[in-house]
Amino acid sequence: MKRKHQLLSDTFKTKKRRPAPSDGSEPSGQEGPAAVEAALQNLVSLFPRKVFEDSLPPLILRHQIYSLVKDRTVVDRYLSQLKNEGRIRMFQHGFEADFFVVAFTDSYISKVQEFISGKEFARTVKKFLDSVLTACPDISFDKKRMLRDFGFRDTEITQLVNAGVLTVRDAGSWWLAVPGAGRFIKCFIKGRKAVLGMIQKSKYKEVLLSDLQSRQAPNAVKLGLPYHIHDIIGAQLVDCVPTTSGTLLRLTDD
Repeated sequence: MKRKHQLLSDTFKTKKRRPAPSDGSEPSGQEGPAAVEAALQNLVSLFPRKVFEDSLPPLILRHQIYSLVKDRTVVDRYLSQLKNEGRIRMFQHGFEADFFVVAFTDSYISKVQEFISGKEFARTVKKFLDSVLTACPDISFDKKRMLRDFGFRDTEITQLVNAGVLTVRDAGSWWLAVPGAGRFIKCFIKGRKAVLGMIQKSKYKEVLLSDLQSRQAPNAVKLGLPYHIHDIIGAQLVDCVPTTSGTLLRLTDD
C-alpha cells in the first residue's frame, strides 16, 4: 500500500516553478489574455471525447497552459478572472495541492445534466447547479455554508456526493467535482508514465519534440501524445532545450 501511494505521488509530482522555456508552440502574434484564450481552445481540441463516450466535458490541466503561454502569472490571473466571471470551473482532482483541472462551465453543466437524467438525485443536483454553481465560483464548499447559505439538507449533500458533483475534502467540506472523472485520472496517470517512459528509454534520456510527436503512441496513452506532451512540458517534468534541429525534450533531474 505504501509503495502504491509513492507511485501515485511520483506521478503527480511537479517541479518548483522556474522560468518556463519556450517550446515554440505559443500562439503566434498573441500575448496576455488572448494567448491564454487561444491555449484553452487548443487544449480543448486535444481532449479525446470518444475515449469517454463523450460523457465528460473537455478537461484541461492548468499546467498544460503553461506549455503554451510562458508568463505563468498572466495565466493564473486570467484563469482567476474567468473563474470569477463564471466562464470556467476549476477542480482539485489530483493528489497534489497544485494540480488543478479546468473545464468551461457550459460544457460542465451540459455533461452533468446528461449524467443525472432520469436518476433519483437529479432534482437535488439541478438545485445545486441553479443555486450554487451560478452564484459561487469556489472550488470547495463547507457544511456550514451549504446548510445556511444555500439551504441544503444533510441528505441532499449526501446525494450530491453520490452523484459525483462533490467529493469529500475533509470532515465537513467537499471539493466540486466532475462526475465520472475517475476514468480520466486513471488514463492520465497511465499515459503520463508511458510518455515519460518513452523518453527514459531514449539515448541520454532526451528526444526531439518533433520525433516524439511523430511516434506511435503506446496503448497506455489513451489521451493522445499531444495532450501528454503539453502535460509534461507544463509540469516541468522535461526541460525544453533549443537546438539547431528543433526543441529537445530532456528528462529533468529528480
